[in-house]
Amino acid sequence: MEEQNLMREQAQVLTDRAFRHQQHGDLGDAIALYRRSIATYPTAEAHTFLGWAYAIMARYEEAIAECEKAIALDATFGNPYNDIGAYLLETARPEEAIPWLKQAIAAPRYATPQFAHVNLGRAYELVGRPHEALAAYDQALALTPLYLPATWAKYALLGRLN
Repeated sequence: MEEQNLMREQAQVLTDRAFRHQQHGDLGDAIALYRRSIATYPTAEAHTFLGWAYAIMARYEEAIAECEKAIALDATFGNPYNDIGAYLLETARPEEAIPWLKQAIAAPRYATPQFAHVNLGRAYELVGRPHEALAAYDQALALTPLYLPATWAKYALLGRLN
């Protein structure tokens, strides 16, 4: 048990370092560090962040695969569901994105569900369901009233509907 805790701590240190590299745009080092972290002790967070690094490079299928690994490790973690939905939106597959975004919203361990609500609104707009999109934007704003992407999306859509 002690060895497992040590491995988990080492993996977290590697994930933290990888994230700092990613924030500075050093994706190659970030990816290498995420992989080392996963090899040390796989976590849903490390797989999700590795997927995010791939997505920044427009490697969406690899990003989705990492998010699926994250979900396999921890199905309660909302981030990878939202990320898959976002990557599907980026690859012009909004209908496929909708169920993933709904799962993100329902996930018990998700600190930023307003992101998934806005992405769901985007997906609904793209498939021609504007009233459902407005409801999704309103849900995001109910959670975080000052979340500007939700405000901008809502009022842009309202402007197009008038």
